[in-house]
Amino acid sequence: MASKEELEAAAISLFLGIGLEETVAKNATKNPKFMKTLEEVVHEAGAASGCPKAKGNLLYTVASKYPANALCHRPMLLGYIMCEHMKSNAQLDGAFEYLRKVGTMEVDKKLLEESAGVGVVITPDQIKAAVAEEVEANRERLVTERYHVNMNMLLGGVTRKLKWADGAAVRAALETAVEALLGPKTEADLAPPEPKKKVKAEKPPPPPKEDKAAETAEPAAPAVPDDPYAFLPKPDANNGVHTTVNFSDGRVMRIANTPEALAAHLSRMGGKVVTRFPPEPNGYLHIGHAKAMFVDFGMAKQYDGVCYLRYDDTNPEAEKLEYIQHIEEIAKWMGWEPWKVTYSSDYFQQLYDFAVQLIKTGHAYVCHQTKDEIEASREKREPSPWRDRPMEESLRLFDDMRRGLVEEGKATLRMKMDHKNDNFNMFDLIAYRIKFVEHPHAGDKWCIYPSYDYTHCLVDSLEDITHSLCTLEFETRRASYYWLLEVLGLYKPVVWEYSRLNITHNVMSKRKLNRLVMGGFVSGWDDPRLLTLAGMRRRGVPSTAINAFCRDIGITRNENIIQLPRLEHFIRSELDATSPRALAVLRPLKVVLTNMPADHFQEVEAQTFPGREHSEGVKVPLTRVLYIEATDFRLKDEKDYYGLAPGKSVMLRYAYPITCTGHTVDPATGAVTELAATYDPDHYTAGKKPPKGVLNWVAQPQPGVEPPSFEARLYDTLFKSEDPGSLDAWLDDLNPQSLVVLQGCVATPDLAAKAKVGARFQLERLGYFAVDTQSAAGALVFNRTVSLKESKPVSLKK
Repeated sequence: MASKEELEAAAISLFLGIGLEETVAKNATKNPKFMKTLEEVVHEAGAASGCPKAKGNLLYTVASKYPANALCHRPMLLGYIMCEHMKSNAQLDGAFEYLRKVGTMEVDKKLLEESAGVGVVITPDQIKAAVAEEVEANRERLVTERYHVNMNMLLGGVTRKLKWADGAAVRAALETAVEALLGPKTEADLAPPEPKKKVKAEKPPPPPKEDKAAETAEPAAPAVPDDPYAFLPKPDANNGVHTTVNFSDGRVMRIANTPEALAAHLSRMGGKVVTRFPPEPNGYLHIGHAKAMFVDFGMAKQYDGVCYLRYDDTNPEAEKLEYIQHIEEIAKWMGWEPWKVTYSSDYFQQLYDFAVQLIKTGHAYVCHQTKDEIEASREKREPSPWRDRPMEESLRLFDDMRRGLVEEGKATLRMKMDHKNDNFNMFDLIAYRIKFVEHPHAGDKWCIYPSYDYTHCLVDSLEDITHSLCTLEFETRRASYYWLLEVLGLYKPVVWEYSRLNITHNVMSKRKLNRLVMGGFVSGWDDPRLLTLAGMRRRGVPSTAINAFCRDIGITRNENIIQLPRLEHFIRSELDATSPRALAVLRPLKVVLTNMPADHFQEVEAQTFPGREHSEGVKVPLTRVLYIEATDFRLKDEKDYYGLAPGKSVMLRYAYPITCTGHTVDPATGAVTELAATYDPDHYTAGKKPPKGVLNWVAQPQPGVEPPSFEARLYDTLFKSEDPGSLDAWLDDLNPQSLVVLQGCVATPDLAAKAKVGARFQLERLGYFAVDTQSAAGALVFNRTVSLKESKPVSLKK
């Protein structure tokens, strides 16, 4: 057998023989599939001994672009090229378009030749007239820019008018006409054009600054395409070959819809895009499902199509009504409205009928191998001992299975695929197994249940799905997906796989999430440290921010792990625009304003959105006793420190400057327990310059009455490592500081009154917070959704 290098060398020699450039010939061998296709094309064309370069380039185009659903007509098209009846790429494109529609049906040569412009003669006079029209339309620009105008732009204008004109003749006529208008090229025309100077846009004035601790520096979000789904084929183009199923005996099954099947589908669905979001109801949805919803529901919305919410409920042992109810509710919270809500179990009778059909056509059999025996025979590529049992026997046994006459684990129905195939997903997969378990949706009607591999493609077809979109781990299942639809003669959707969503410092697999929940490592499926959608909602993350993040990362096939700060950027952007500001203190340190009377009471005006048009004023009480953050006081002042220190002045947000005049220390711990300070009531009337530091604060709402208190829950990453899922001992990587609970935090009366469950606020200088579901009147609980600016995850310092 020839080595890979020898095969590539032979291919390069063949490609050079048809006139391809050496670089092009070598590049053609880098993709083994394309190399093989080009070799086939050259031999089919009878050009193995060589041909002129012009024909060779056309053969290369055929190998690159020929519609795979019409391969049976390729030799005929190559005949047109070799006889020089088709001499341009434009003619080939016309032929491809016609053949794509025809598929495997008989070709009408007259229509093919009309589509490809065969026999159409474009006279020199027609070319000259079209060139003159194009030059006249661009006269002003030509006179101004002369030979620096891009001639390909003008050339394209002419060829759009004269589709079948000879390209070389058009270019020659265009060059002659331009020279007649401008005269011969001068030295200035031959010189390269000067680069255009970039005009600097005038910078807008900076927004008014708040204190430095509250400033946030967010990275600019990358540009996102208007239509992230544009690369996928439209429903009326769904007759191309979706895949080829290769068999161990050399057979190749080319999967494509027949024109009749496609026409029937388009008639049923009106040519609409039809997608489906198909979660298995065996757990709560996480942010990876949010990406899937963006792909499935988003594509349908983009093209005015429809999207099913379909429960992939083929495993009754793992599925619960709780999960079913959660999925529908959380999908609506994410902003998606299903066209229809369906269940795979809705189709159990049709799936059973298809299974009987498979047995009758010799494509399925009842097998008695155990799971371990199947695995062992798969490794050895050995068939089941029951693979060739008589059809009538399999029908009888399958009926016994349905009626509950066979013990669980004693028999399965397997598809007769290709037990020697290199792709294990073609190894006689199980279609049905026995489970004496009641189904959460279908009840106790069935005791045999179809497998995912059997069910998924069939229900996609039954629901007329145009685009079956899934993650990359399902790519190897394409062969089994299409094999089953092909042997049953059913309509076939387009399947396309995209990368899973993985985010640093988190796990996404349902198995690991289930372990965290059931093992008590977190408080439940809605624990705010998890990236479950229930947990993110409870933490205060808006669904709009999640969708914006999903749109930004796109639906590519690139496997990577997304940095958590990228998600946080979109959360902050949304919360910055929608969360009213409020004053609160997390770690209160008492401050007594000694120059304020004990019974003093006044109200200062805070703002919900400072500096913005839609901001509203909020009355905040100011009394003799107030509280600041304990972290905003130091015994020793330092450079670039903007908090309070002995003898130093700072500004109370929305109020007055205060100056520290003394402090009290707990003799047992050495901790500062209280500050004495004075305030400057004449600050504004005297027009004094304010101090640099600005502090958040909360005062007693009435002299001697303590402010409303609350519990604050501060979250960090759940895991210390960026990729905990890759660790064997992943539970050992849990971050012990992932949740810090602070008691005795204080809020203004206005904030406490507005703190309804789910409400979101920016607590000034502290972060974005949401009111937790466990919150109640008199026992408020706030979750910090995200800090005001990006903080380094715990794992970055090891």
